[in-house]
Amino acid sequence: MRQFEHATLMDQAESLAISIGHALDLAIKAKGWAVLAVSGGKSPQAMFERLRYRPVRWEAVTVTLVDERAVPPDDADSNGAMVRSHLLREGAGVAAWAPLIRDEAEAAHPQSAVARLNQAFLQPDVVVLGMGEDGHTASLFPDAPELQTALSEPTPGYIVTHPSVAPHARVTLNLAALLAADRMFLAISGEKKAAVLEQALKTPTPSLPVSVVLARHRHGVDVFRV
Repeated sequence: MRQFEHATLMDQAESLAISIGHALDLAIKAKGWAVLAVSGGKSPQAMFERLRYRPVRWEAVTVTLVDERAVPPDDADSNGAMVRSHLLREGAGVAAWAPLIRDEAEAAHPQSAVARLNQAFLQPDVVVLGMGEDGHTASLFPDAPELQTALSEPTPGYIVTHPSVAPHARVTLNLAALLAADRMFLAISGEKKAAVLEQALKTPTPSLPVSVVLARHRHGVDVFRV
């Protein structure tokens, strides 16, 4: 694992965008195409607005999500809506888009989305994660009843989780899928998350799901801090 400190959120966003662009270039050179899985929320928006201008062969990239809330695609809480608005524009506008929730029917029954996604699973090459103050990453929440299955299932894919501390059911990559990615980036900011990260680096435990990801990724996670 490598850690990179940044003075400001804008510095972090710029550095992360450059690194993700480089990782996509390497994947494209290796096999002709790349799959990028990103996280939602407000934190990645500044990075997306820089990444979309990077000189990547975007026509060879498929963009998808690490996780998604079980809401319609145009809902204000949709991670996909945020990605379409902030990343899939300018140069990145020609990238293919693979949403996790395609319509209202899948939002109402997210297990149907998981069945569709896992039938022809698209393994990400590059994964960009965030982390909550409870140690969750993707939608692998410590309190989710499905956490143990998400951590122990050997086949990479998606799973539905129902965290009690967050609104909406979620569709999320399982641990096997996260670990199968060639490159993984984790972006955090603030003293509280820094303290959680330090705890997570001590011992992998399901009570801090991010700790399991950090401990087990074969190439190590690149952590961007501010």
